[in-house]
Amino acid sequence: MQTKFVWRKKGVGLRVPSAIGRAGALGLLAAACMGRVPAVSAGEPVNVLYAGSLVNLMEHGVGPAFDRVSGDRFEGYAGGSNALANQIRGKLRQGDVFISANPKVNARLMGPSNGSRVSWYISFAESPLVIGYAPTSRFAADFKSEPWYRVLMMPGIRIGRTDPKLDPKGELTVQLMKQAETVYGIPGLSGRVLGEPDNPGQVLPEEALVGRLQSGLIDAGFFYSTETAEAGIPRVSLPASIAPKAAYTVTILRDAPHPAAAERFVAFLLGPDGQKLLEAHGLGLQKLALSGTARTVPRDLQSLLQRAN
Repeated sequence: MQTKFVWRKKGVGLRVPSAIGRAGALGLLAAACMGRVPAVSAGEPVNVLYAGSLVNLMEHGVGPAFDRVSGDRFEGYAGGSNALANQIRGKLRQGDVFISANPKVNARLMGPSNGSRVSWYISFAESPLVIGYAPTSRFAADFKSEPWYRVLMMPGIRIGRTDPKLDPKGELTVQLMKQAETVYGIPGLSGRVLGEPDNPGQVLPEEALVGRLQSGLIDAGFFYSTETAEAGIPRVSLPASIAPKAAYTVTILRDAPHPAAAERFVAFLLGPDGQKLLEAHGLGLQKLALSGTARTVPRDLQSLLQRAN
């Protein structure tokens, strides 16, 4: 079961005037410099559907900061990127903004056969896959002295990961283990560590994985580096030659109920203040890269991209 996270603190700090509209939080300074005196906005909700690996960043970083700057209300829902895309495509969940951990997920929402719910997306950050382990686990010392793949094959170790059908991190985990078989010359390594791809003894909801490790219910798991950095989880970094990365993207969904607030949110996320928060939460910043139909990107976000690049 997925977990809903909603930030409902509102009306705090600086409020963005409504005439700023799609220019977003960054447009406030531009408006002031141009001498405009727009009317005051009452604020709007913005429903952000985002990858579960970003729970802490969104709920304790970006969401509250956006509320303070914009006067709008961030409302977040976390889940596996693939699962969220399936819910959006099936009209089971409606949102304004979609943040995925894998660019390929957006393809499931693009084109007439998918309802054309996404026509563009912007890649903005990345985070490599790592092995995180519980410091109280009886295997903790082994992770410091033995190769990580040998520890994961030890009898009795409890491993947690996400579903490769529902979450890019789960898919990258399977990819990592297949590559490790070749690199370390250990046939069958993936099966010995993971079992079947959908092994019910290991697969957990993405948003619950960190908590399961911290509570001692599992000994080790496959995480993004941002998750272990934020939670203070000891980790084993993997060789760059085999370590896959999450590549985070953001888009505004077609028929978003609150398009103006959605544009303000994306402008904040991709602007200087949002970028500082991303770095503070352990994400690697990428040069902003647009994919899809450029002419459908809101004009003010086009301007932001031009300034950034």
